[in-house]
Amino acid sequence: MSVLRKEGEWWLFRDSDTGARARVYEVVIPPQLTEAELGRYLDDVFHERASPRHPSVRRL
Repeated sequence: MSVLRKEGEWWLFRDSDTGARARVYEVVIPPQLTEAELGRYLDDVFHERASPRHPSVRRL
């Protein structure tokens, strides 16, 4: 996944191995969050999808 700041909002995308991106509308990121706060926020949102291989959200 990737996040882009656009028009004063955070936009979340699902990225594919082929380079295609699809916007994720089901997850709303509060616009007042700073870039530094994104990781913790997304980790909280996606904690139920964590696995031993991917235990948390991290910035690449």
